[in-house]
Amino acid sequence: MNRITSLFETKQNNILSIYYPAGYPNLEDTLPILHTLQDKGINMVEIGIPFSDPMADGPVIQEASTQALRNGITLKRIFEQLRPMRAEGITMPVLLMGYLNPVMQYGFERFCQSCVEVGVDGVIIPDLPFADYLADYKPLADRYGLKMVMLITPETSEARIRQIDQHTSGFIYMVSSAATTGAQQSFDAQKQAYFQKIDALHLTNPRLVGFGISNKATYEAAARHSSGGIIGSRFVQLLKSETGAGQAIDKLLEAIR
Repeated sequence: MNRITSLFETKQNNILSIYYPAGYPNLEDTLPILHTLQDKGINMVEIGIPFSDPMADGPVIQEASTQALRNGITLKRIFEQLRPMRAEGITMPVLLMGYLNPVMQYGFERFCQSCVEVGVDGVIIPDLPFADYLADYKPLADRYGLKMVMLITPETSEARIRQIDQHTSGFIYMVSSAATTGAQQSFDAQKQAYFQKIDALHLTNPRLVGFGISNKATYEAAARHSSGGIIGSRFVQLLKSETGAGQAIDKLLEAIR
């Protein structure tokens, strides 16, 4: 069974997924950070594929991705870094998250093959059009057993949300607002109404809330209306300010719990 499916079948609430870009803060930090996160009890990890022109990332992740590219990270290097992860005892679900351009340059079927070879369980490509996903990408991803996770936002129509629910599996990435990534102190009434609207749809797939989670208030709001939360910008900030990934995740867990 796919590890993402297994996670959501065994844990329905308070799932914590952490995002960080590969090759940051230092080129060879990708796998050591993954080990640290598993050791600290994180449920799932999304590893970013740094790209020069990110459309959904706020300044924190943009800066980190730029540094990772300067460090020399490439998609080929990411797969090389992750190749030993399962042999070294990584058991939690691992996804790659990135933009379509680097994946197309690599070749999508080759990308799927590489994911399977190293033990990546799923992929998030925020700028992949849904129609293209259905026509060209879903058949290949299904053949390789990869979960293709799609995003919804407060602007996504109910019809499109139901389409996504029908044609994907794993989980739905529920973006908290129509904005770029970045920490927020609270989710306002408008965002809470959005969460409640999605609750009322009774979707088949579980959901995780991402964008803006950085503290106890935002994490608890996410957990009330989904299976948990995804934290990226705040963790990336802490990777820069703290001494090592262990201190960074400890500080983050203290803030949300």
